[in-house]
Formats: sequence, structure tokens, C-alpha cells
Amino acid sequence: GACGFPGCEAYAHALAAKTNDVSPNLCTVGGSETAKEIGKILGVEVEETEPQVCVLRCRGGWNEAVEKFEYVGPGDCRSNYILLGGNKACEYGCLGGGHCVTVCPFGAIKMGTNHLPIIDPGKCTACGICVKECPRQVLELILRSQLIYLACKTRDKGKAVKNVCKVGCIGCTLCVKVCPYDGAIAMDGNLPVMDYEKCVSCGICFNKCPTKSFIDRAKARPYAIISSQCDGCGECVKVCQFKAIEGEPGKRYGVIKDKCIGCGRCFEVCPIKVITMAGALGYAEAA
Repeated sequence: GACGFPGCEAYAHALAAKTNDVSPNLCTVGGSETAKEIGKILGVEVEETEPQVCVLRCRGGWNEAVEKFEYVGPGDCRSNYILLGGNKACEYGCLGGGHCVTVCPFGAIKMGTNHLPIIDPGKCTACGICVKECPRQVLELILRSQLIYLACKTRDKGKAVKNVCKVGCIGCTLCVKVCPYDGAIAMDGNLPVMDYEKCVSCGICFNKCPTKSFIDRAKARPYAIISSQCDGCGECVKVCQFKAIEGEPGKRYGVIKDKCIGCGRCFEVCPIKVITMAGALGYAEAA
């Protein structure tokens, strides 16, 4: 199983025999509640872990990605992959054969009409089986609280990427430049790499990316509201990258709701705290 043992009984025996060597929170299906109960039985403290969810690091389906040849064979990613590494021209992208659907023991993955897997976060237990089984390694576990991620793993240069995929990352570095949080995104060769411990999921990179290579898992974003107590200092205007704040210095500023992406930067920098974020972030049904 996902715990690393051949079934629940084997895991239980290991816990009983090697209480100090085997972690009581390896059961992703049972989650934190099960781990706590196991800890009580064993008389050990259980370290709190944040829930994870599986995401697809690719957006290149049939409509976006180029095929280098027509694959005729068993409808499975592994069989496709064995044949010259797969029929996708991008050697880093999802092959769309649905092997992840087959191996998921919880029915959390289905294939979409664009031949990309759709993961239901409500059913996903972050067991990691699909991650291990994916021949292209485009499935990844991230924290459930992480809303933004880069849905591309290519290491190719921009021109080569454009030749094979409409939504692939071209390594333009714009996301790194516009990110206001130091170290949250850094380039590793031609690919931006996100540091989820520093990223606050503000959504700026998602909205600025020219190839739409990022995914935003939020169902809805909040928007800023500036109260009548605004003194017109203009700090909010300086940090807004979407020209969503209008007004004159020394007077109350206003937010253009249609332009506001809900990143919260104005809220963070307002020295007299007269900006509030209306609405709450939610999670998409599938990501």
C-alpha cells in the first residue's frame, strides 16, 4: 500500500514491533485522525502533517500538444512510453493513456475529453500510487493549501517548447520578475521552480504568465475594498501590478473590481490598514 507495507495488517505488525522506528502517520487513507488514534494506542506522540493532494504538472492535451507519430496499441501510458518514449513530441508531457486512472484505488481520477487526467481532490487521499506509476512523472503531491502551481515540467528552451505545445513554459522568467515574495519562484535552467514554503498563492504569476502554464486551484478570488478612511498615501497603487486602483494622491483611492485579481498586496502594504479583502478563497472541484 501507500504506507510502504503489504496491507494494513503488515503495517500494524510493524508498528507494534518497532514502535519507535515506524511512523504512525503513514496511512494517508485514514489521515490525521487515524494517526492520532494509533498514537494513543502506542503511547507515542504523532507529528501533525498538512494534508496533500495530487496534481497534474501538464496542460498539454490533444488540443494543445503536438504528436510526433500516431500511436496504435494498448490504451495505456506505459505501453505508449515503451515505444520510443511515447508519441508526444514533448518528452516531458502527459501521454494521456490513463494508467493513473487504472491504478488509483479510490476512483479519484478520470480522463477528460482533452485526454488529460482530472483529479478529484475530494476523493484523492494523496497515497502517491499514481505518482509512482506515471511513466512521465507528471503527477505530483502538493499541500492542499497550495493554490498555485506550474503545470509544466519541460526543460527545453522557449522556441523548442513552442514547436510542440501551446501552453508549455517557455522559460521567459516573467513569473520570477513579477513575484513580490523573495525566493518563491526561481529559475532552474529553463524552468521556474516554486518554493511552496515561500509562496502565498497570490496568483500574480498565474495572471501574468504569457503561455498560461500555471494553474490556480481557487474556485474564487477575493477582491480589495478601500474604506472611506483612506488618506490617499498611494502605497497600494505602487504595488498593484494590474492597475486595479484608481484615484488621486491625498484623496481616497478606489478599486476597479474587474481588474483586481485578489492578490492581497495592497492589503499587506496599507500603513493604516483601511483595505480589506472581500470574499474567501475556495478550492476547485478538480485540479
